[in-house]
Amino acid sequence: MKHLSRILKMEVAEGLPENEVHLWRVDLGDFLVREPSFENSLQDILSADEKARASRFHFPRHRQFFAATRAMLRTILGNYVGSEPGSLVFDYGEKGKPRLRQNSSGKRIEFNVSHSGEVALLAFAQKRILGVDVEQIRDERDHEGIARRFFSEYEQEQLARLKPEERQHAFFRCWSRKEAFIKARGEGLSLPLRHFDVSVSPGDENALLATRPDPQEANRWWLREVSAGSGYEGALCVEGRGWNLRLVVF
Repeated sequence: MKHLSRILKMEVAEGLPENEVHLWRVDLGDFLVREPSFENSLQDILSADEKARASRFHFPRHRQFFAATRAMLRTILGNYVGSEPGSLVFDYGEKGKPRLRQNSSGKRIEFNVSHSGEVALLAFAQKRILGVDVEQIRDERDHEGIARRFFSEYEQEQLARLKPEERQHAFFRCWSRKEAFIKARGEGLSLPLRHFDVSVSPGDENALLATRPDPQEANRWWLREVSAGSGYEGALCVEGRGWNLRLVVF
């Protein structure tokens, strides 16, 4: 992990400006190849709760991916705030969204993490609430049934207008955008998925189209597609306007 820490320090040497959002994309499989000894460092990095959560995964690969993602989160955050990764303490909201406890740097660093398959996305900002999601595109045979159950009527109409061969990617694109929004809000599934509309089209500048019952809520957020690699769909939802995205592929 010392090699990893040196690389991360180089990447965050300029810090985290308030007008930037940093998004780290990690190929977890490649990470395990490049950092074969990282598991030996976990005792010093991960909290007891994180170790317990990792142990619940049945398959070793899934356990390694979870642990690697948390180790990356702690290492990146530690570099941003000037603290040792293992010393960071997280608090959790009512619906489970993590937040960094006040640290000696005084910086309010907001973050969010998602991983699916072998890809992890880790998003960071100063003084801006955010949410991120990545979805591996899978052979979901009943995506139309899931869409009818969870997507808004307008989202279902968008999907229905697409060619059949386009719908699978669009389904996961829609799902990742909806997940990013509810993760930014920090309300989990207590926020009904039908209470807001997102675009299912690729490359839309702002994919959050409408919010209900308060239509003004949509003006608070900026929801955009992000590059998650071949075979994946990713989305990032950030509070406010006037920020620039910096993508770091690791």
